[in-house]
Amino acid sequence: MKNKTFSRIYKLLKPKTKSLMIISILAIVITIGEIIKPYLIKVVIDDYLSMEIWQKGAITIGIIGAIYIAIVLIGSFLNFVSSTATDMVGEDVIYGLRNKLYKYIVKANIPFHDRTPSGILFVRITSDVEDITTFFNDVVTTIAKDIIMIIALAVMMVSIDPKLTLICLVIIPFVILTSVIITKITRKLQEYSKKAKTKLNIFLAESIYGVKIIKLFNRQYEKEKECAELSNDFYKSRVPMGFTEGILIALMVIFENLSVTLIVWSCMNHFFGISLDVGFIYIFITYLKQIFEPIQRIIENFETIQEALVSINKIYDILEHKEYLEDFENGIELKDEDIKGKIEFKHVWFAYEGEDWVLKDINFVIEPGQSIAFVGRTGSGKTTIINLINRFYEIQKGEILIDGINIKDINLRSLRKNVGIILQDTFIYAKSIKENIELNENLSDEAIMESINLALAGDFVNSLPNGIEEIAHEKGSSFSSGQKQLLAFARIFAHNPSIFILDEATANIDTETEKLIQQSIDKISKEKTSIFIAHRLSTIVNVDKIIVLSDGNIIEQGNHNELMQNKDGYYNKLYNAYYKNLAV
Repeated sequence: MKNKTFSRIYKLLKPKTKSLMIISILAIVITIGEIIKPYLIKVVIDDYLSMEIWQKGAITIGIIGAIYIAIVLIGSFLNFVSSTATDMVGEDVIYGLRNKLYKYIVKANIPFHDRTPSGILFVRITSDVEDITTFFNDVVTTIAKDIIMIIALAVMMVSIDPKLTLICLVIIPFVILTSVIITKITRKLQEYSKKAKTKLNIFLAESIYGVKIIKLFNRQYEKEKECAELSNDFYKSRVPMGFTEGILIALMVIFENLSVTLIVWSCMNHFFGISLDVGFIYIFITYLKQIFEPIQRIIENFETIQEALVSINKIYDILEHKEYLEDFENGIELKDEDIKGKIEFKHVWFAYEGEDWVLKDINFVIEPGQSIAFVGRTGSGKTTIINLINRFYEIQKGEILIDGINIKDINLRSLRKNVGIILQDTFIYAKSIKENIELNENLSDEAIMESINLALAGDFVNSLPNGIEEIAHEKGSSFSSGQKQLLAFARIFAHNPSIFILDEATANIDTETEKLIQQSIDKISKEKTSIFIAHRLSTIVNVDKIIVLSDGNIIEQGNHNELMQNKDGYYNKLYNAYYKNLAV
């Protein structure tokens, strides 16, 4: 698992290798300055103040002070450059990661989205990415400099007095052992905390998205209670982490001061023959404190590091599953002018899971320009057939052909461009009506208004203060269900696909408007291959063919008159029951 995590971090940082090398070089220069500064003070103490002189040869204390100030100023400037450069690298890495994750989400197939709750994806692309951002901003900006500093200072201490360095290093095994033990504990606590945080974020996202349901069923109190419980779980998961982090920091302070005590004691008692001037004792203590400073900084960032590592793994657990990605690049391109719109299902078998067949040996042909309707009770397979035509799912057996070409061989982008679906539940973006219709295709205002008029939404749109530039509220909440449905018709008319599919598309439209929009549908149906799924049987009596489904099988097919002649047929009974209910 550790190797996999480091491999994933390497993937993130690999494109920025050159930038990180430059930052490392800056860190080395800064470290050299940090090493020189205490040495200059040592020179002043041993060579000037102890001898009560202000000048030695051509060098005065003032010159040494000027050099010290110059090193401070240059170091501060290089620190600024290094921190800014590292921040830019970090932001660029996060920018790429966020875009890569979003690209994966929108390119992932429908089975992936069936298996992965939207709340989890929301957490991954927001909270988890933010954890990694904090890691880059708080850790990566200092980690290279800290490691170089620790190594360089340790080398300097050995060069000054190996024996005294060895005495100080007696503390190091305790530092390492303590850090390892507490880090392992922290990692487990972090994973638990991450799960609690994810549950809370998913709950919040779903509650905001489904706030109407909460209000409709008066679940406010229950949801408040659930939120309090999840928040409490998250709080409880954070307390032990703060406790362990506090212990570790306190122990580092104790170890640091023990080391300083050992230095002073060893020098005072000339332990192992150690005898150092005051300046060297000062420089040794300063270097030791400087070593503990980056160690303590790294320890303080343990929580940030652990959170980031967990987040990196969770994000890459998604990104590395390439099997869910749809291929939009390869395949046969369908040219608009060459598409006739013939659809064939040949011995199609399909199951969402295993061999729990939703469709069983389905065979039918829709001729170019023909209109067809699927009828059947809920769960009979109607919507599944539509999903398969768009290749949202892959069939297990058989073939689906468009104009004689297996849809598996057709470029997905080209296929979906030429198969337009209007769903019962219309999604409206919090953008202008124009943007909701054109969907980044850059259509002219004339083309948009033509599609709006064809959908009989002209009066509705023109009545808005800003017309097609009117900004919709989130999820189209500023419009009625019927108005959103009319915009869905305008959207599909504007993109003019070769094959039209309407899945309960008029369910939210009043009867009068439905009759009017049916005229537009009838006009298009004469020119395009059209497929309908409707519970209002009045909307499909004029289609060329009706296919009746039951339990994944085709049990009847024919036009309305042909099916009505079979008095014992399913369609006949369904149609009579429908009109009987209307009469009641």
